[in-house]
Amino acid sequence: MRSSNYPLIVPREGKRVRLFTRNGFDWSDRYPLITEAALRIPNTSFVIDGEAVLLGVDGISDFDGLHSRNHNDEVQFYAFDMLVTDGDDIRKLPLTMRKANLARLLARRDHAAGVHL
Repeated sequence: MRSSNYPLIVPREGKRVRLFTRNGFDWSDRYPLITEAALRIPNTSFVIDGEAVLLGVDGISDFDGLHSRNHNDEVQFYAFDMLVTDGDDIRKLPLTMRKANLARLLARRDHAAGVHL
């Protein structure tokens, strides 16, 4: 079974946000909604793990649409782990603590439209 989404790592340092695939490709310009959303998050130093998702009109992930690249400006990011916060590598913390940090980071929806838990 193929994945219906693209895994991404989203590091932000200051005003620079990057979107990296598992193979190390930089897709920062490919998904502007994700990049813009990460820049609206008040914290200016983090690394988030998640996946790029294109939702169809039925609310279900549309891999063919995602893969087609015809809807890149609509692709959103579903975050599921925080790896770094404020420059501190937190990967050794329990997942529950990392998810709590992530939830706090994304708590203000007005800043993080386009990024979801």
